Amino acid sequence: MIEIQGLSVKFGEKEVFHDYSVSIPDAGIVLLSGESGIGKTTLLRVLCGLQKPDKGTITGLTGRKISVVFQEQRLLDHLTALDNVAIVSDRVKAENLLKRLNMESELKSKAGTLSGGQKQRVSIARAFAFSDDVVLLDEPFTGLDDQNKMRAAELIRTAKLALVVTHDAEDTQFLHFDEKITL
Repeated sequence: MIEIQGLSVKFGEKEVFHDYSVSIPDAGIVLLSGESGIGKTTLLRVLCGLQKPDKGTITGLTGRKISVVFQEQRLLDHLTALDNVAIVSDRVKAENLLKRLNMESELKSKAGTLSGGQKQRVSIARAFAFSDDVVLLDEPFTGLDDQNKMRAAELIRTAKLALVVTHDAEDTQFLHFDEKITL
């Protein structure tokens, strides 16, 4: 289990979390839900170490490799789709992941020329090329049609633990999540 105990996070005067505690299973697909601005993205940032909490402890992540799919695109536009994924892994694994996500014809396309949905699939492939141990996904289906949502969901289901934030209730039908945590 991943245990979050007494988490407090503030941004200036705005307190996003105050003494928040929750247990997260260490396997399966866990959906993080809640209103906009409630702290879902902040929680993912805390879990991957990008946001330092003001107070609280997190246990259960020691020795686990964490990968992230962010809401905003974080690709290197001057590199190809394949190179963006291979930068964290080997080219064979990168190519296989991109093909699983229906990106075989864009392998050599520069990331800056890809559509939003194509960039999202490259981001998902890169996260899984880095690690499938703990995968944090913030709105992973943005820009994807239903067919590509299904392909992405199939890959997401291969993670040992996937923590998924989505605002779209329809997107949950693709995930078949094991647990839902409402913030």
